[in-house]
Amino acid sequence: MILEEVKWGLIGCGDVTEVKSGPPLQLTPHSSLVAVMRRNGALAEDYAKRHQVPRWYNDADKLINDPEVNAIYVATPPDAHLEYAVKAMRAGKAVYVEKPMARNFAECQQMIKVSEETGIPLYTAYYRRTLPAFLKVKELVDSKAIGSVRVVNVRFYSAPENNSESQIAAWRYRPQISGGGLLFDLASHTLDFLDFVFGPIEKVRANALNQAKLYPAEDLVMANWIHESGVAGTGTWCFTTSDNNDLDEVEIISDQGRVIFSTFKSIPVVLENKTGRHEFPFERPKHVQSYLMAKIVASLRGEGDSPSTGITGARTSRVMDEMVKSYYHDDL
Repeated sequence: MILEEVKWGLIGCGDVTEVKSGPPLQLTPHSSLVAVMRRNGALAEDYAKRHQVPRWYNDADKLINDPEVNAIYVATPPDAHLEYAVKAMRAGKAVYVEKPMARNFAECQQMIKVSEETGIPLYTAYYRRTLPAFLKVKELVDSKAIGSVRVVNVRFYSAPENNSESQIAAWRYRPQISGGGLLFDLASHTLDFLDFVFGPIEKVRANALNQAKLYPAEDLVMANWIHESGVAGTGTWCFTTSDNNDLDEVEIISDQGRVIFSTFKSIPVVLENKTGRHEFPFERPKHVQSYLMAKIVASLRGEGDSPSTGITGARTSRVMDEMVKSYYHDDL
């Protein structure tokens, strides 16, 4: 599938699309946003007016079948990703779907099957594969700046939101919509990036718990894994600590040093090796999906490849399924 100009239809024009992902659809060369959809028509119309989008819909099928639209960005909660992605691909439209790719690996597999049957490209919004700070981490690993990597340690601790009622209502705390809890919403970025650096994760062992009982989903996950490359990993994600315990750190340990970085905080990438300690500061882009969008548009124009696809996105979903299996499916 080769497109001269990529003309996007956006399904689900919520908060994530206001700054992070919506503007790159319009700012990337050879790319434009021609239609948006939201079930609340008044909100869809408001979004279209504010972002100078020609058309709006309150029906996803009408947007998918808009003859001018040749690519669909699915930015709804995960429970609708499968339905809309499949409809779009069967209509001959390229698909870019928000992360997590779907509620579970099985739904991802269905999406990939349709992509393969139709020959329509499928991409996932794991944009850290293209951000400069994260590419620096990969460069340091690939260049052997710290020698041979032995293990990756991930630690993520955060306090719960003050309003527990908002947590219960939000899709990211409702497993039937999101597939899990904040692991799926937040840790997916880290796990996908580690897949990018070290290759697919092969073996996973984990325990998932709900300690604070603030919402139905798991709120603590402790995991260890092994990449196919032989690099080992450990991770602890706790989403109900105090503000004083706030931590977002990924540590790559090797036989000659280490690299430290954060998944979400705009702090320098740190290299420690035989030559000393080095810091590499990076500014967070205003539109964080712009680098990945440029790659996707180039791919659709036959001018390159996207590092984040349905295949890679599905791998991360498989790993997360394994990590929360003990909480949701103890009988398996």
